[in-house]
Amino acid sequence: MSDQQLLVRDAMVTEPLALDATATAQDAAQALVRPEVRSVYVCDDGTLVGVVTRKTLVRDVVAPGRDPTTTRLGEIAEEPNATLEGSTPLGDAFAFLEQEDYERVPVVEDGKLVGVLSRSVVQRRLAEDEPPLELDT
Repeated sequence: MSDQQLLVRDAMVTEPLALDATATAQDAAQALVRPEVRSVYVCDDGTLVGVVTRKTLVRDVVAPGRDPTTTRLGEIAEEPNATLEGSTPLGDAFAFLEQEDYERVPVVEDGKLVGVLSRSVVQRRLAEDEPPLELDT
């Protein structure tokens, strides 16, 4: 299968860490304490409404002295920098990630969060699908 045939949905992580907009800042902090988790996607009935990072928690909860047990993620979630559709050709998505210097982007279909695309995963996937080099003899 060439990279022109591969789509974002073929290379995305299908179960990104997502919490409901009614979850609390404390819920997000408990997820973000794990070093491999860099962000939490915030959804309302499956529809992506934003993203929360450690920076969001410090700026919007800790610094102003808000209670993390009562601050809802829907109140502090930031709009994602970008999203990709699952039907986007993988080569186009990789070019976009490179151009914008994004490490990962949420993937949506009809506004619903269905995955996340990571630049490193796309690089590996595209490399796997490259035909072997033919040597001139």
